[in-house]
Amino acid sequence: MLDLNSLTPAQYRARYEALQQAARARAASPVASPGIPPRPGPILKSETLPPGAYLGLRLKRFDVIRIANPTGTPGAALYLWNADETSERYNSGDTLKLQWTTNLTTGRVLFSDMGRVLAAIIADSGAGHDSVIGPNTPTQAQGARNGRDNLRLAAAKFGLTRRDLGPALSLFSPVVTDEAARLSFRPPPPGCSIDLRAEQNLLLALSNTPHALSPVQTATGPLEVTITHAPPPADDLCRHFTPEAERGYINTDSGFAP
Repeated sequence: MLDLNSLTPAQYRARYEALQQAARARAASPVASPGIPPRPGPILKSETLPPGAYLGLRLKRFDVIRIANPTGTPGAALYLWNADETSERYNSGDTLKLQWTTNLTTGRVLFSDMGRVLAAIIADSGAGHDSVIGPNTPTQAQGARNGRDNLRLAAAKFGLTRRDLGPALSLFSPVVTDEAARLSFRPPPPGCSIDLRAEQNLLLALSNTPHALSPVQTATGPLEVTITHAPPPADDLCRHFTPEAERGYINTDSGFAP
């Protein structure tokens, strides 16, 4: 077993660069079956979320939620909590840092602030999702419904407050950088979707509101939400996609051991 306390600064640096190189190679490799798989079982719930609206959902472990964007509305804000202990919640920084990427797509997982996996991305049409900037604000929306307020309202449905929210995941929000490190937003294509599998019992807040960088600051179309239940296969892609994910699943599974 690696003894981190015995490493020299040079060895630490070499280990970091090796991990970084391996992560970049994984990111550059095509992911198996990046498209949308067949529906995994009967639909437990189906709902249309109108432009500007929000909802709060309770998901059981291994429930699968598909969020579809049929018209290409410019973004949707998502936040997650452990339903059994709401002090554990989505951590955007760890999700990006532990997986060495900002490209959250098929095979990636969403980490909590306890180093455990909250949800896994089991299918993604590839629209692009941002976990750096976040949803739009009341000032940007200029009187229209906005992501920050909607997430607070959804949290309140669970008895949670502003202090229980952190930086959110923005779905259908392709953010790119140019050579000067300037960020810009590209509109998502119509018909995009993402499938998330709950790896714990979850509380989920979803807001159909634009990304903060979207040139259009009013939601333009509905979101389609469906929930099914599908335990992961033995060769689950998300569990084995990275060493960091494997360790996260070990931490997660310990909370469900008989």
